[in-house]
Amino acid sequence: MAEFFNAADVTAAAIRIEQRGQDVYNQAVAMATKPEVKALFQHLADEEARHEATFRAMADRVGPVELPAWSIAAEYVEYLHALLDSHALFTQAGTLTALKGAADDHAAALRMAIQFEKDTLLFFTEMRELVPAREKAAVDACIAEERAHLRALTAMLAQVNA
Repeated sequence: MAEFFNAADVTAAAIRIEQRGQDVYNQAVAMATKPEVKALFQHLADEEARHEATFRAMADRVGPVELPAWSIAAEYVEYLHALLDSHALFTQAGTLTALKGAADDHAAALRMAIQFEKDTLLFFTEMRELVPAREKAAVDACIAEERAHLRALTAMLAQVNA
């Protein structure tokens, strides 16, 4: 029989990711000197704010969720915690101090942002498995946008390195 737990923890984590991402991107906007890099970071900060609103609305609607049938509750919760604990936004490498250290190096700041987006994609992909069917479309939309962020950051990195 499948296990259940409260999805509020998962949506709260998604909200934290989006808030932290918005903070980091706003700092990156303030530090970037190239107009095209500054514009991309501003766009990403705006997107993170929109995603936060999506997950806040979702938090009000979700309740107990079923864990994937293959999982053991304690192990799956540990896995989700490990995803958060290792997320670039919550590690030393993802701190605003580290970003400030990369202020003069647009490529380094873009690489940090790429890692943020990859970690967020992984978390949201797992989150999708936990939300009720009626909420999957909202998570899918955020996943698609995070993929677009990753593509935009990668393209900007190639441009900066050219």
